[in-house]
Amino acid sequence: MTSPWYKTVSSVFGLRPRIKGLLFFILGVVALLTILSPLTSTSYEASSTGSSTRVPNIYSNYRRIKEQAAVDYLDLRSLSLGTSLKEFPLCGKERESYVPCYNVTGNLLAGLQEGDELDRHCEFEREKERCVVRPPRDYKIPLRWPLGRDIIWSGNVKITKDQFLSSGTVTTRLMLLEENQITFHSEDGLIFDGVKDYARQIAEMIGLGSDTEFAQAGVRTVLDIGCGFGSFGAHLVSLKLMPICIAKYEATGSQVQLALERGLPAMIGNFFSKQLPYPALSFDMVHCAQCGITWDIKDAMLLLEVDRVLKPGGYFVLTSPTNKAQGNLPDTKKTSISTRVNELSKKICWSLTAQQDESFLWQKTADSNCYSSRSQDSIPLCKDGDSVPYYHPLVPCISGTTSKRWIPIQNRSAVAGTTSAELEIHGKYLFHCIKPEEFSEDTQVWRSALKNYWSLLTPLIFSDHPKRPGDEDPLPPFNMIRNVMDMNARFGNLNSALLEQGKSAWVMNVVPVNARNTLPIILDRGFAGVLHDWCEPFPTYPRTYDMLHANELLTHLSSERCSLMDLFLEMDRILRPEGWVVISDKLGVIEMARAMATRVRWEARVIDLQDDPDDASCKLLIEIIYFSRTEEEHLKKVL
Repeated sequence: MTSPWYKTVSSVFGLRPRIKGLLFFILGVVALLTILSPLTSTSYEASSTGSSTRVPNIYSNYRRIKEQAAVDYLDLRSLSLGTSLKEFPLCGKERESYVPCYNVTGNLLAGLQEGDELDRHCEFEREKERCVVRPPRDYKIPLRWPLGRDIIWSGNVKITKDQFLSSGTVTTRLMLLEENQITFHSEDGLIFDGVKDYARQIAEMIGLGSDTEFAQAGVRTVLDIGCGFGSFGAHLVSLKLMPICIAKYEATGSQVQLALERGLPAMIGNFFSKQLPYPALSFDMVHCAQCGITWDIKDAMLLLEVDRVLKPGGYFVLTSPTNKAQGNLPDTKKTSISTRVNELSKKICWSLTAQQDESFLWQKTADSNCYSSRSQDSIPLCKDGDSVPYYHPLVPCISGTTSKRWIPIQNRSAVAGTTSAELEIHGKYLFHCIKPEEFSEDTQVWRSALKNYWSLLTPLIFSDHPKRPGDEDPLPPFNMIRNVMDMNARFGNLNSALLEQGKSAWVMNVVPVNARNTLPIILDRGFAGVLHDWCEPFPTYPRTYDMLHANELLTHLSSERCSLMDLFLEMDRILRPEGWVVISDKLGVIEMARAMATRVRWEARVIDLQDDPDDASCKLLIEIIYFSRTEEEHLKKVL
């Protein structure tokens, strides 16, 4: 019997009359609401908290949103009438590595200064022509994992040979530039005695016999600040840990772009003026090896941000030359940055656990009562409880001490975040009961869904290793998908299913800011995840993800102020050529999405999930699978 997953409901371009009328009515209502509704309080506050130079931008942004809504309405009206929509034009060469929301010149004109101009500011994003970001002329499809971890195409990243040669002996020890390839040395790296020796040293400082015992000490997730070219993160991945590289936006030679090109988890993130888009108590270890951050400035608020995202009992590792005078003290009293951090650590209940060579390791207290026993002049505690940070300003207080998630990393279960007791804690945090049976049912749904996804994609993913549906997947290096972005991740069970089924892929689990905040569950399970507003661009470089997955995201965003067409352009920007998009949503939304896909030059297939295509109740969930053109077709089209 043929599986319903292989029944094609529609592969033609027209819409049936009944659907046309219904779709036109729905889209008309949504467009009018978008035009008439005011901006949300969040966007208004983000634009109004600052100097008077920002005031005109509020009106400008509001007017732009109304004008864009009108354009979207006309486009969608054309869709409902069966009129073909024009493809978006191709962007110019100058936007090959374009990252929205990072415009230093525009930020300076808006009155930002003291480092804030280097941070992310989507509120000042100027209106640009809608266009499809093209790949560089010499772009090549990345080599498959794990070979692609150690060898990348130099034309895929924005770093020139001159920049490489001028970056110093440390870089040349780390990687080798040969013709059109960059080769990374797995044994060498940013740390002087090699990455493996460095990781073993950190393990010894914790009190472990080997770096293979990190998980036994409760260390599974590591926030790697200023990760260089990803050598430390690559080693942690080999230990089955989850490192997330964050580094500032760089116009050239980006650390984040290189890490993602190597198939390692990374995203743009700054320690300038705003909180990172993670909840309190998110990571088991925070690592900074010559990351270029002066931790004692701004009344130590940068260090307080590290404390905020660090779990109880977690570790902060700082590797910095001890003989280099740093800090904001007078010249006659300058001390090393490690000494200044140690002085500040006593005020936030950290203890210096070990020091070896130029590496220092502090451990955050596992006892929340420690804060009440400090002196009265110590740094105060925040009163925010379990707030949801999304690029909020840095705070001069200690966060998370009253959180229901205050669980030392050494006391967590082997599968943290999934026991009945832990689900109850998260349920209280979300102000909504999460029953174990609900979580279990969701887990089973995504186990089944992943098998179906893989069966559908396998003949296309493994183009040089064809197989019939039902055959066993070929072993690496044949797997073409290395990283997946789950754009509406919920509990992270797609991520869990990938791990259970032995797929060599990692997932960036994204939780929309206006959805139920399940990110703490995802992070407590040891997965990568982040909060994001899909009305804004994602903080990453172009062509950095192999596959995007969106389950009911379009329906969720239909009530937001953002344009779905802008969302599709953003998805195209961050998707690699020959990448894949899987969208699961209601029938009307899927039909609309398929038309939008043609505007960004995607090929679309609509798959019915149900046995009876004539049953109206079975049409609520439809899978649409988008895939980019082959490399030759894609490059021929854009160049």
